[in-house]
Amino acid sequence: MIDKYQVPKVIAEIGCNHMGNFDIAIELIDLAKACNCDFAKFQKRTPKELLTTKQYNDPHPNPNNSYGKSYGDHREYLEFDLQLHKKIKSYCGQIGIGYATSVWDNTSTSEIISLEPDFIKVPSACNNHYEMLTLLRDQYEGDIHISTGMTTKEEIETIVSFFESTYQAKQRLILYNCTSGYPVPFEDVCLLDINWLYEGYANRVKNIGFSGHHLGISVDIAAYTLGGNWIERHFTKDRTWKGTDHAASLEPSGMAKLVRDLKASHKSLKYKSLDILPIEKAQRNKLKYRK
Repeated sequence: MIDKYQVPKVIAEIGCNHMGNFDIAIELIDLAKACNCDFAKFQKRTPKELLTTKQYNDPHPNPNNSYGKSYGDHREYLEFDLQLHKKIKSYCGQIGIGYATSVWDNTSTSEIISLEPDFIKVPSACNNHYEMLTLLRDQYEGDIHISTGMTTKEEIETIVSFFESTYQAKQRLILYNCTSGYPVPFEDVCLLDINWLYEGYANRVKNIGFSGHHLGISVDIAAYTLGGNWIERHFTKDRTWKGTDHAASLEPSGMAKLVRDLKASHKSLKYKSLDILPIEKAQRNKLKYRK
């Protein structure tokens, strides 16, 4: 059974918010570390493998956010090759923050496995890519984190059963409650699905997390109190920067407050050890009604 109130782990999802610039990526890692995040996470794609020819050649659906003439050009512009990911992982180790990456296709999966990151995440869009999941299950030894946005309950059960077939779900699989949208309105966050994940999988997977694309940080605190021990938020230096994910990201001030408030929540989630705590004794002597 999963302990609902573990020390929260906070992931700064840098993703592609570096805008294809390695120096910005390093700066965002530094900022994530300064915010006391536990992990800096990136993304890895092989656009020509991931996209159909039509998807690759079509224009970006939001031209104002595009870094290329076609969507494929846009995705290529934002990609870091394996050597840059090696440098990123090394830098994370130097400054004392964990490194992880989301993978989107078989080639990227094999490349990132070779780096032995702290964990590998499967985005909601690819959690039905079973060739990729097979690579992760059979060729990677670390934890596998999987988001469940835009995923049916039947599909979630299939994912868990897939890892259970080799007795690995309980040891390696972390499921994330998630709603896929950028940003997500509060009424669509649906935090109580965390309860559903616990009811169905607390004895079958290693842990439960929450990946949020909403505004602000109050929802994340609620997610943690429901049992989301891993909290992932997109992270940027400036929400006005060009790109799809910046608008649903936290800036450093917001991320620092989130980490602070999650730590405070963790300390608070306990029962009283005594009917009258030591801190209450002086107040009881001074204020308690005695007539």
